[in-house]
Amino acid sequence: MNAPERRESVIGEITSLLGQGSEFEGKLTFEGTVRIDGKLKGEVFSDDVLIIGEGAYVEAEIDIGEVIIQGTVVGNIRASRGIEIHAPGRVKGDLTTPSLQVDKGVIFEGRSFMEEAAGRSRGQAPQPRKPEPNQKGPKLEVAPEGGAKDDGGKSGKGK
Repeated sequence: MNAPERRESVIGEITSLLGQGSEFEGKLTFEGTVRIDGKLKGEVFSDDVLIIGEGAYVEAEIDIGEVIIQGTVVGNIRASRGIEIHAPGRVKGDLTTPSLQVDKGVIFEGRSFMEEAAGRSRGQAPQPRKPEPNQKGPKLEVAPEGGAKDDGGKSGKGK
């Protein structure tokens, strides 16, 4: 049994299915567990579970409770509970979640932001700290060969 099959028994019954060969474009909102095995382009909103099966292609902004991925996702994912990416899954986009699982063999191109479950409100990705443009690092003093410390010319020659 592979990981998504095990998770389905824990998550519950799949309430909707976008089967192989099906295509959907638009905004998808739902309750329960939805599995996608076809193509979806647009937006997905739910507090529940989305399963993206092997062979599925999803190009969307996803705001979800939990997502399990074995197919391809292009777009940002915000999950309030967790994101699981299982081989041969492929994700190109930023991930924001308190719990992230990435299996061996997965291709992930993007950034991940982990937030505490009781931390930031949903949908607000923490911004990575950027260095100040003119910020200088700590000064490093290097002793020249012979062990004498260069004092920047303050002491004068021979003293």
